[in-house]
Amino acid sequence: MLLHLSTWPEVEAYLAQSTGIIFPIGSTEQHGPTGLIGTDAICAETVAKGVGEDVKALVGPTINVGMALHHTAFPGSLSLRPSTLIALIQDYLKPLARHGFTRFFFINGHGGNVATLKAAFSETYAALNDLNLPQAERVRCRVANWYMASSVYQLAKEFYGNQEGSHATPSEVALTQFAYPDHIKQAPLEPTLAPAGHPIYGAADFRQHYPDGRMGSNPALATPEHGQRLYEAAVKELSQDYLRFLAED
Repeated sequence: MLLHLSTWPEVEAYLAQSTGIIFPIGSTEQHGPTGLIGTDAICAETVAKGVGEDVKALVGPTINVGMALHHTAFPGSLSLRPSTLIALIQDYLKPLARHGFTRFFFINGHGGNVATLKAAFSETYAALNDLNLPQAERVRCRVANWYMASSVYQLAKEFYGNQEGSHATPSEVALTQFAYPDHIKQAPLEPTLAPAGHPIYGAADFRQHYPDGRMGSNPALATPEHGQRLYEAAVKELSQDYLRFLAED
């Protein structure tokens, strides 16, 4: 059930059965010569829709732009400041909490969002408490990184070994290939396995050390068939995580 394709009476009826909602969140940033700029958002949205269908949960609109300031030296990359993303999360959650939602499950596709999301959750709890909402103390937020699910991690090791890397990875590229098979990209990768190991600082420094945008990865190994297996594993594991989250006190 997608929020943007629902009516308000349908959402009201849903709330009589569940107070949980799933939000896909990703980023709009470079993913090397063969990775789509929307990779992180596409992956999060694809998995979130699958989880929503599996557990009959409401899925909110995808938050497509995240905290990706270190990627902005590459054309096409967009970013929110951490403070902007924190404010955005609060603005999303406050009206929904007033309506009765108490469980907010963020399926995330971008590592750069994690610290800001956790800060946003803390600020949201405080803000809801200040509003004196009767259900404020029952509100819980959780971030679930699809790429860190144990079954996904094991598949990535099986498929790619030490060529998975940490950005523009073959696993995330494979998932986009499964989701959008008409948009598979090909380009030479030099070197085949990208450099790794340099800490992330600002955008110019990132591009200097990772000139084609990849970090320790070889996305040429990706296939749509791998993407389907990764998708199925992520949906199965995160569906279980979501149901456990709903059941928590």
